[in-house]
Amino acid sequence: MIRLGAGSPDAIVAVGAHCDDIAIGAGGTLLALCLARPGLRVDALVLSGGGTEREQEERAALAAFCPGADLRLTVLKLPDGRMPVHWDEAKAAVEELRARTDPDLILAPRADDAHQDHRGLAQLIPTAFRDHLVLGYEIVKWDGDLGRMTAYQPLSTEVADEKVRLLQEHYASQRHRPWYDREAFLGLARIRGIECHERYAEAFAVTKLKLNLGG
Repeated sequence: MIRLGAGSPDAIVAVGAHCDDIAIGAGGTLLALCLARPGLRVDALVLSGGGTEREQEERAALAAFCPGADLRLTVLKLPDGRMPVHWDEAKAAVEELRARTDPDLILAPRADDAHQDHRGLAQLIPTAFRDHLVLGYEIVKWDGDLGRMTAYQPLSTEVADEKVRLLQEHYASQRHRPWYDREAFLGLARIRGIECHERYAEAFAVTKLKLNLGG
């Protein structure tokens, strides 16, 4: 397995269309980053759920997923499932986020995600963050759009277990969903771990990557 490091980031951005997207897609990676880099700046943007119990869940969850980090979270009120017709508001939010941070890494949905809200947000990110490393996370769901990924973040057993525990603890509003369980989350992490010769991993799509092989 080829290993490429991204250095030691001082600031990252995490974006999601809905509350819990970031935690499902990249919660283990957030935990690993924040545990390794106390004081890491994390600017997070979520497009929907503002002013509801879901925002409260998101704030508590991301605080737990980013221990010791300088977390700055914005949760907007765009309607769930309607992001394409609220393109202007979503684009303005992404541009406002870009104006206040210059991150070393961005965690965002995959550009080919089957859900229109996820896909739309993914398409907006490179319009504002034009020279940044973007890792496109995956979200297990009914659509069955999981694919072949290109980048992997190994997770220790402890981090993988903690990710699932935090998801179940903080997102009570989602527990009724038939796929929202320990087996689904750990099962996907185990499969992605197999693909990169690790026990567990989170997988990401990388659209564009600039190398510095000359040192």
